[in-house]
Amino acid sequence: MHRKAPAEHRDTEALLAVLDAADRMPGAARLRARSYELLSLVPGSTVVDVGCGAGRAVAELAERGVHAVGVDPGPGMLAAARERWPQAEFRQAGAEDLPFPDGSLHGYRADKVFHVLREPARAVAEARRVLRPGGRIVLLGQDWDAIMIDSDDPVLTRTIVQARADLLNTPRAGRQYRGLLLAGGFEDVTVEAHTSVFTDSAMLSLPVRLAESACAGGAVDRDRADGWLAEQRRRAEAGRFLVAVVFFVAAATA
Repeated sequence: MHRKAPAEHRDTEALLAVLDAADRMPGAARLRARSYELLSLVPGSTVVDVGCGAGRAVAELAERGVHAVGVDPGPGMLAAARERWPQAEFRQAGAEDLPFPDGSLHGYRADKVFHVLREPARAVAEARRVLRPGGRIVLLGQDWDAIMIDSDDPVLTRTIVQARADLLNTPRAGRQYRGLLLAGGFEDVTVEAHTSVFTDSAMLSLPVRLAESACAGGAVDRDRADGWLAEQRRRAEAGRFLVAVVFFVAAATA
């Protein structure tokens, strides 16, 4: 029996923790529900959730009477999804090479996926291939270059946010959804922007991750990163902490 290597296991567990935290964020359930609404699916429709992660959306779509299939390139993530949702269907695949015949799906959904892709246009072309005429596509994700954090040092804050964004393959994918869908031959393209505002100290984990990434990448030195984080902690203690994150939701018809 294949056993997951310790490092791979740690990476999967860390990613699961991040995804679970994102699912618990205020407004996350509302955004997922909005994505299901935009798919315009009727019971019995077949939809793929690309980059399904731990599989929550697959299970929620199935509860709506939809035949949902989750795909993800990570075997560790798929194992976790199958353990959590044993009745759901999951397959190992990447967004650029989906295991479905041409024109076989009614719906396509990808949540927090396109920012990690090197060539998101290829994923859009693949979505166009597997969707039947009139099928619906919905893309969700945050714009990593537009995270807003209140700070006494806006220049350093901008440097830290952009340094984290620059580590991603396509950090501004959210604002590019409309152009990608139009270039991919989709019609009736709509885009919504949903801003989530956080003032609870529980969200200090986001500035911490941003600062650690910026420091590790050499964009800021350790002392400046620590000083910035200390200010964010003081703000949280004083009730003056604020982070705002913009999420884009784009939908279109094949």
